[in-house]
Amino acid sequence: MGLRPSVTACFREGAMRRGWPRSMLLYGLGLPALLFFGLPMLVLVFRAAEGLSGSALKAPLVRQAMALTMGTSLATTGLAALLGTPLAYLLARRTFPGKALVETLVELPIVIPPVAGGVILLLTFGRRGLLGPALEAVGVTLSFTPQGVVMAQLFIAAPFYIRGARLGFLTVSRELEEAAAVDGASPWGVLWHVTLPLAFPGLFSGLVLCWARAIGEFGATYLFAGNLPGRTQTMPLAILTAMESDLRAALALTVLLAFFSAAVLVGLRGLLAEQEGAFLQ
Repeated sequence: MGLRPSVTACFREGAMRRGWPRSMLLYGLGLPALLFFGLPMLVLVFRAAEGLSGSALKAPLVRQAMALTMGTSLATTGLAALLGTPLAYLLARRTFPGKALVETLVELPIVIPPVAGGVILLLTFGRRGLLGPALEAVGVTLSFTPQGVVMAQLFIAAPFYIRGARLGFLTVSRELEEAAAVDGASPWGVLWHVTLPLAFPGLFSGLVLCWARAIGEFGATYLFAGNLPGRTQTMPLAILTAMESDLRAALALTVLLAFFSAAVLVGLRGLLAEQEGAFLQ
């Protein structure tokens, strides 16, 4: 019995020695990818002070783009939650003919190029598109307007929320809902007091991803809403414009977008870690 700890220790030490060359090889093979992704981020960090200087942040192009981006992205996130939650619940809880087609249509904007999404929106809602003349007949114009920015962001970003919300609803146990119903809760009571609270991590992560994707949207916005300063020029579009005339403003917008994206990733990782810890307990 007294020899077991020493034998085990020797075995572990031998395994570590044999695994050391393999670990060094893996580290060496992973280093080029790490440098490829990490070096540009380090350069941005070193230039962050210059980009966040008062003069750069006070530039009209930066302030207008920030205000427009925040307003439209929040509106997009709200619409995604309002319109996408019922659809996500339907896809998570019901089986119906054509469900696979519906899921494909909903998730298609995630994989198609955003520029193609802009073309699709123009063909559908543009002034010469399928619904454009009918919309103009009632005084509604969407293309090349702030509303068009929201439309473009919604088309590209809402599927991220619907996917997250659908996964959130799938994690809710049917037995808990049935137990609440047996205790006398109405269908709406079960939804508000059982289903939505339990699905909240998925709903919240989907909202955050939707918001982040809306803020970074470029291609569909550029084609469907244009690049009009103070009207449809969001932060990504403003970076494109500033690169031709004001590099400090472009750097400021890039730093702000990068910092926001990093905050989103850290927040999501924290949420997922907390959820995983609660699940393990």
